[in-house]
Amino acid sequence: MKFTVSEIAQMLDGIIVGDEKVTISSAAKIEEGQPGCISFLANDKYEPYIYTTQSSAVIVNKDFVPKKELSATLIYVENAYTAFTILLEEYHKRLASIKRGVEQPSFQGEGSTLGEDVYLGAFSYIGKKCVVGDRVKIYPNAYLGDNVVVGDDSTIHPGVRIYDNTVIGKNCTVFANTVIGSDGFGFAPQSDGTYKTIPQLGNVILEDNVSIGANATIDCATMGSTIIRNGAKIDNLVQIAHNVEIGKNTVIAAQAGVSGSTRIGDNCVIAGQVGIVGHISVANKTKVGAQSGLSKSIKKEGLSFSGSPAKELNEHLRSMAFVKRLPEIDKRLSELEQRQEVGIIQQRD
Repeated sequence: MKFTVSEIAQMLDGIIVGDEKVTISSAAKIEEGQPGCISFLANDKYEPYIYTTQSSAVIVNKDFVPKKELSATLIYVENAYTAFTILLEEYHKRLASIKRGVEQPSFQGEGSTLGEDVYLGAFSYIGKKCVVGDRVKIYPNAYLGDNVVVGDDSTIHPGVRIYDNTVIGKNCTVFANTVIGSDGFGFAPQSDGTYKTIPQLGNVILEDNVSIGANATIDCATMGSTIIRNGAKIDNLVQIAHNVEIGKNTVIAAQAGVSGSTRIGDNCVIAGQVGIVGHISVANKTKVGAQSGLSKSIKKEGLSFSGSPAKELNEHLRSMAFVKRLPEIDKRLSELEQRQEVGIIQQRD
């Protein structure tokens, strides 16, 4: 698929300096660019590469001023990183639009409906009474149980398992081998030491513009719904337990786990390998550092936390600075004890 620089600039609301008729066929890092590629410059430390890159065009911030001659055509935009992301999204959409139709063998259950321009890959399974919207892509070996809803322009990648009654909004992406709607971890302890399974009768709701990474798991609610709100982004290998609610535009990095019935607010950032206990709430705009353990509710918005158990970032940094000094303190304490012992012996003599 090819674009001219003029088409790209129009798409990004950019200003061209150079040849607007240059044809672009692929994207590349600025340090690895080749003729026909487009790159971007958003970080000053990569600026030296713009003078040596072989890319045909480079997207730059509007305040960029070249210090040397360069051969690439420039496209000036408000934010180069965001503009490059928009370009990649458009390229991906045009590629995805090529896939459509129902491959065989595949299965569509009784009462299920498919929208316009849908792609249904080979060996995919659609249960009974499902509603699949327009331009949805369901790749090979994906499974949708009964009464599943998938909104317009969403993509379900290979090997995804979506259990009964799950609702997926518009423009969502679920990556390979993720499981949505499996039973929550609900077991009632009995007097004889065994556990009785608690039926999980709820569902999972993904609102619009949600992205779920590969091999993630989102459990259905015991009753009601596990909810991932509009614009949230969940990384690979994340566990979301039953009745959890993830707020709008919150991002959760790989290997994090959220226990049951916890509420995470809007625009939060949860880093990799964070563990969050159940039945707490996390305020909007909270940031939690990697490998932290969050065990209490956070009520004030916009704070950063780190450590296990998690503390406010400044407190955590002070604690870490103190821990770093422990060997020195131990040494000084030993020296003081030795001096005291010597003094006591001298007094006895």
